Amino acid sequence: MDGITFGRASLLCTLLLWAFQVCSGTVDVEAAPKVEVLKGETAKLPCKYTVSTSSSTTVVEWYIEEQETRKRVAFRSEGDDGKTDDGTPLTGRATIGEDFTLTITSVQPSDELSFFCQANAGPAGVGEASTSLKVFFAPEKPELTRPSSQAISVGAPTSSEIGTCVTKNGHPQPRIIWFKDGQPLPEIKDKREDTHMVPSLVKESSGLYTVKSTLFMKPTKADKDSEFQCTVEYSMPGDQNKQKKSNTININLNYPSEKATFTLVNTDPVKEGDTVTMKCETDGNPQPEFDFTKDDKAVSGVGGMLVLKSVKRSDAGVYKCTATDFDNLDADLSGTISLVVNYIDSVSVIPVEPQVVMLGDKVEWQCKTKASAVHTVQWKKGSEVLSQDGTLSIQDVSYDKAGEYMCVGAVPSVPGLTAQASVSLTVKGKPMIETPVAGEVGKEGDSVTLKCSAYGSPAPQVIWKPSGKESISLEANKVVATVTLQATAEVMKDGVICEVSNEHGTDSKTFSVAIKRADKQQGGSSGVVIAVVVCVLLLLLLVAAIYFLNKKSKLPCSKKDKKEVATGEVNNDIVVEMKTDKANEEAGLLNKRPSTEQ
Repeated sequence: MDGITFGRASLLCTLLLWAFQVCSGTVDVEAAPKVEVLKGETAKLPCKYTVSTSSSTTVVEWYIEEQETRKRVAFRSEGDDGKTDDGTPLTGRATIGEDFTLTITSVQPSDELSFFCQANAGPAGVGEASTSLKVFFAPEKPELTRPSSQAISVGAPTSSEIGTCVTKNGHPQPRIIWFKDGQPLPEIKDKREDTHMVPSLVKESSGLYTVKSTLFMKPTKADKDSEFQCTVEYSMPGDQNKQKKSNTININLNYPSEKATFTLVNTDPVKEGDTVTMKCETDGNPQPEFDFTKDDKAVSGVGGMLVLKSVKRSDAGVYKCTATDFDNLDADLSGTISLVVNYIDSVSVIPVEPQVVMLGDKVEWQCKTKASAVHTVQWKKGSEVLSQDGTLSIQDVSYDKAGEYMCVGAVPSVPGLTAQASVSLTVKGKPMIETPVAGEVGKEGDSVTLKCSAYGSPAPQVIWKPSGKESISLEANKVVATVTLQATAEVMKDGVICEVSNEHGTDSKTFSVAIKRADKQQGGSSGVVIAVVVCVLLLLLLVAAIYFLNKKSKLPCSKKDKKEVATGEVNNDIVVEMKTDKANEEAGLLNKRPSTEQ
């Protein structure tokens, strides 16, 4: 009995609850779950609602939640203007539109809150939906700096500070990642580990974050050339993850030396007069002290450099560098260089005195030298090589053989290693005039200039017959005399005589003077004659062709013409007349007399 009564009561309650819901109605509210915006820009938070039953008035209110406490920031009724509440973080920056969208201008990181849109439909009920506002701002490029302390020593008992990475003004909180030689390092915050990071975070008054991370390591010698870098990783709207890289740094690492190298900096073979540089260094840091010896005798250097200026053959020998590293006294830190200084002795020429010989005689020189390697000896005059065996012999000496000769000794395997000596040859004898060049004038009475070049030693005297305006110069081993005079009838007939003489004899040549030939004018007349002849030949060919075609009836003719051809009453005479004289030649009279009817 009690069970039946309880069942009926439960059914009654259910019916009453259903009836209450039907009478009161429901309110559904829709809002964007998340809105993303950049700092300083405008955020729009949409809100829509529906009521299952008719309601006279519906009020939409926007709330923010701070420290689990809600505070209204704006509200609006259908048909009324929206209003904002005073004394809220959004006062002066928030508005509510006709579609109940909440608009926030100049968004700040502090606006990153939970927002609630609540629709109150009176008897129909109340509904709400929430929106999470996310604010983003890209941080500055990270800056990586080294500590100002002294160099880091390999083998130190504790981890050493490598560098500090700082990135400023980011939102939300960015993350710093460390890299060594382009590879990311695990993020370890445990200070007991050899490699670890010490982070710090500062929230600025603007709401943006400044993140700092300091890297500590126990580096080894292998890290002496390593590059360190940090990267800031940050979020942006649309689930984007972006990165900015810092500058790179190297660490100043001290480590003991294990071996030494001693090298000759000069790349070419060393020769006398060169500056020689030898460099000694170890694989440690910093570099230790160095001592230098030559053939077991101390020589002085500066740091790890040994410089020998203007070396001589006596500087050749065995050089040794020895380094002392007090952090590794057991290491053999030494190296040697066997220095070879190439040389060539001064060239010896026999005879060394200037040689003076008579025209047609013989002269000979011997040239010798010694060198540290295989060498050559050449005789040259100018750029011409005359001998390559050390002996220069000239038979039947002529005037053009006079001048300076050079003996050059060289070591081909050592660029620039040469020695040389010069000798001079003077050829004496009677003068000899070069082949004369005739003078030309436009007409009788014009001025003409003649040049007479003569060899001879001593330098010969020059006499012009007839004389004129004269000058003399020396060119190499010859005398060049010029004369300018009037081309009289006598000069054009007999020429001009150049006479040279010295203590060994005389020579003379006659220079003819003539009027220039009018080659161009004659050439023009010949061209006219050729052109006329060609034209005449073409005309003859044309007339012959017309005659042949008429004869064969190949050309259209009138009946009258055909009759004349048939009866043979055609009288064609071809006359070619040519007249020629010395000044001009003419050709070209072609006459065809027409036939007459009887």
